[in-house]
Amino acid sequence: MTDHATGDPAGRRPVGGGRRRRGATGQDKPSTIRDVAARAGVSVATVSRTLAGNYPVSEATRARVTAAVEALHYVVNVHAKALSGGVPGPIALVLHDITGPSLAHVAAGVEQEAATRGRLSLVCATHGDPAREDDLVQLMREHHAAAVVLVGGAEIDDAYHARMAGYAKGLASAGSRLVLVGRPPLPAGLPATVIEYDNRGGAFQASAHLLTAGHRRVLFLGGETGFSTAEQRRAGHLDALRAHGVPYEEDLDVPGPYTRTSGYLRTRDALRAGLGFTAVFAGTDMVALGALAALREFRLSVPDDVSVIGYDDVPFAADLTPALTTVRVPYEDLGRSAVRLALEREERVSGDDHVILSTQLVIRQSVLPPT
Repeated sequence: MTDHATGDPAGRRPVGGGRRRRGATGQDKPSTIRDVAARAGVSVATVSRTLAGNYPVSEATRARVTAAVEALHYVVNVHAKALSGGVPGPIALVLHDITGPSLAHVAAGVEQEAATRGRLSLVCATHGDPAREDDLVQLMREHHAAAVVLVGGAEIDDAYHARMAGYAKGLASAGSRLVLVGRPPLPAGLPATVIEYDNRGGAFQASAHLLTAGHRRVLFLGGETGFSTAEQRRAGHLDALRAHGVPYEEDLDVPGPYTRTSGYLRTRDALRAGLGFTAVFAGTDMVALGALAALREFRLSVPDDVSVIGYDDVPFAADLTPALTTVRVPYEDLGRSAVRLALEREERVSGDDHVILSTQLVIRQSVLPPT
């Protein structure tokens, strides 16, 4: 008697056991598709078709294959299926540090949108090492990721553009897509998607809010010189000074890392130097947290003695005392947009691969007019 759907002898006796095979060394080896075929009494091709679900097989054959898979604890080689186009590729998120609150929200957006679309998401950290970034992008290319999302500021120079162009072309050749989130855009014509937010405009709003309140000596705790995010926020701050006719003072422009410790040290040093500022614009909410600690140490009240404004609107900003006025960045939307634009690019009529999301000033209790 023959299974007409597959051509296999339906009465063929299953062979093999429910345990893993043992190799020459006596070590257990994972069951293979051949083991499943032998136990189910069908061909390897029939097992493959049954598991793929893309070819008609009889219910009796499907039941035997399913029972053999369960008995042998067989696991499909997902990597092999991905190479053959049998499963959708994952979304890979590559960022500097997975512990930062703002980047964690980008990761959440990527994961949520990927899950909605039935995609696995992978999160990788470079810790600021360009060589590790190179390795991770190549690894994701080899694993046929549907998209590789790079997040966070970068130094803008010829080397950066050359590396990103190489990433974009290499990923495109493997059917993948490079997506830059909060990074400098690339020259036209490269196969990459860019998701930005109005970084400069948000910084302008923050500084303008302090200047409109009457502050004229604002301590600007920006990011490290040369990084795109820091340079954009600094440019927005300078735009606001010019718009309000306030002279730029180099002593009040203090760059540094976007960390709590750096915010504390820079504010402490400015207080010790007697710079006489009445407000602090911190480049991130973490920097603002450090600035608040230094002000408390010097027995200065916020906002009665010194006003403070941050950037990012991370979850703890509203819970501080006083609640922190800050600029809200749509981090989760950035992550969601990265996945959506990468996966839908072939369906979009406009072909728009450069999107800028808006930022929003969130006014709370940490800013008052100077006394």
